[in-house]
Amino acid sequence: MRTLVYGMNVSLDGFVAAPGGDLDWSAPSDELFRWWLEQEQAMDLLLYGRRLWEAMSSYWPTGDRRPGATPDEVAFARNWRDTPKAVFSSTLGSVGWNARLVTGDAVAEIARLKEGEGGPMRVGGATLAAAALRAGLVDEYTVVTHPVLLGAGAPFLAPLERRAPLRLTETRTFPGGVVMTRYETRP
Repeated sequence: MRTLVYGMNVSLDGFVAAPGGDLDWSAPSDELFRWWLEQEQAMDLLLYGRRLWEAMSSYWPTGDRRPGATPDEVAFARNWRDTPKAVFSSTLGSVGWNARLVTGDAVAEIARLKEGEGGPMRVGGATLAAAALRAGLVDEYTVVTHPVLLGAGAPFLAPLERRAPLRLTETRTFPGGVVMTRYETRP
């Protein structure tokens, strides 16, 4: 059975994007970017909601060819292109870049993928992750907290109907006061 990981950059007040989708507050240090690269390289499959797909696919297909791209950015772009992806959307007509479009029941498809063979999967995008979270499909949470209060925006976690106890498995501090905490679900 595969592991499903949900992790994103988060403001101290729990948002993954400011109103209007602004992400400037979460610009990573070189050390944090390298850490995210290592996390992505460990994934066998990336699961994206439409909005995150549109953001990632607008930059990373050619991120390694941009002037001034660092070696880590080159590696991230190549890994992004090479890693299989599933994009969950009822409005997109097609996707590219080693991705397949899923237009049906997202929870059923994620559950099917978890039961299959292969390594870990990362779910990206707060809306898609919320559906997986409510269905009890997320095995690990990686919270990269930035020292900023946004006041509003897209929340990292959706409201739950029941308590979900977690076990802290790792913490790490990055430059600029960014703190990563990793949790696993408890049976």
